[in-house]
Amino acid sequence: MFGTTSYAATDYAQEAQLRKELPIQTNDISGWPHGPEITAQAAIIMEANTGTILYAKNIHEELFPASTTKIMTCLLAVENSSLSDEVTFSNEAVFSVPKGGSNIGMDVGQSITMEQALYGIMVGSANEVANAVGEHVSGSISDFVKLMNTRAKELGCTNTHFANTNGLQADDHYTSVYDLALISREFFNNELLCKVGNTARYHFTATATQPDDFYLNNKHKLINGEIAYEGILGGKTGYTDLARETLVTCAEKDGLKLICVVFMEESPAQFTDTVTLFDYGFNNFHAVNVADNDFRYMPDDSLFFESDNDVFGRSGTILKLGRTDSIILPKTSSIEDTDYEILYDLTEDEKSQFPTAIARVAYSYSGVPVGNAYVCYSKSSAENSAETVNSNRTIYINVKILVLVAVILVIAFSVLGSVLTRVLSGRTHSSRSDRLRYNRRKKEFNHGKFKSGKF
Repeated sequence: MFGTTSYAATDYAQEAQLRKELPIQTNDISGWPHGPEITAQAAIIMEANTGTILYAKNIHEELFPASTTKIMTCLLAVENSSLSDEVTFSNEAVFSVPKGGSNIGMDVGQSITMEQALYGIMVGSANEVANAVGEHVSGSISDFVKLMNTRAKELGCTNTHFANTNGLQADDHYTSVYDLALISREFFNNELLCKVGNTARYHFTATATQPDDFYLNNKHKLINGEIAYEGILGGKTGYTDLARETLVTCAEKDGLKLICVVFMEESPAQFTDTVTLFDYGFNNFHAVNVADNDFRYMPDDSLFFESDNDVFGRSGTILKLGRTDSIILPKTSSIEDTDYEILYDLTEDEKSQFPTAIARVAYSYSGVPVGNAYVCYSKSSAENSAETVNSNRTIYINVKILVLVAVILVIAFSVLGSVLTRVLSGRTHSSRSDRLRYNRRKKEFNHGKFKSGKF
């Protein structure tokens, strides 16, 4: 028995060494920072805000995810239920989990809140809880699995098929590190899920529907403090005999939000390699704000992409770049090293996320997509003119035009004043002459009548 165990361990070590020699696709990109060799069969570092892939090793290979599957289960739970919902454990939810499988000891007929269930899944990796959540959301485990596959396609997954809620070994249950990074990107975009996924220890207290008092301890070493790392937002462990060790982790610092997924590792390399990959990402890349740094498609004689900061003739713009739109670049490069393409066929997702956008500027570096910026309507012209003076808005004034109008008005009033003066002067003189002439004739007439005696 000991010989068999030793032989198996040696085999795994040899396999890990062979995996370390597999090519890293991002190392073939011209000007891209050279990525580290690790013992994972597949690995990815994705920047969550932009979707930029910083490190790629066999990222589309279909492999077994094990319990990292539960990231999708919890995402769907939050999207389709309330935290206060009562999740009840059926016979199928409890007994479809094989003996020895990860669980927290829930019995048939017991119930916990959905919030407790999320902690049970993410902290305790409880298979029976994942099943119960699936039944609660969709009515049955099989219908929930259909929902998992539908949601995966919506998120852009092309090498994924789920067969269960928890990641138990099955030939038709697989995904890729790229697809799982897409799912994790959505997961870590949710504040509640980040909190749940970054919990080192959770306390279950006894209730009327669940009689036990116990603690769950997270086995993710970057979450429970065994391996300290700045900026961890959460993650999930996974293991089966065929999947080997799998791990998902998210960390944020220096303006970057990185998701690391590693498949098929030997413990503790899944943790140490994740640290190595995070260091590679944070040390070699940075986020570059597009509006502040790229002026290549903003010619001076065009009002198309003008800044509203220039009050002398440039303040009437109606289009502008998103102020927070950034791209990810190697620290040794600048935005001038990128290529860009302006695209007008926005997806429905983009239209929903950016309702005022009319175009997307897609950036690439050595042929690799590194992020987007959006051209959006600015509320600086037509929309603002329709709003009331008391509304909370920015009023844009074109000083050059204002001065020109003022000069024209001054000249016009001067000319008009001169004309009126002449007219009025002439009219006064004419009236006085007529009055004198009238008075003289009147006197002569009266004098004549007096002489003749005719009255």
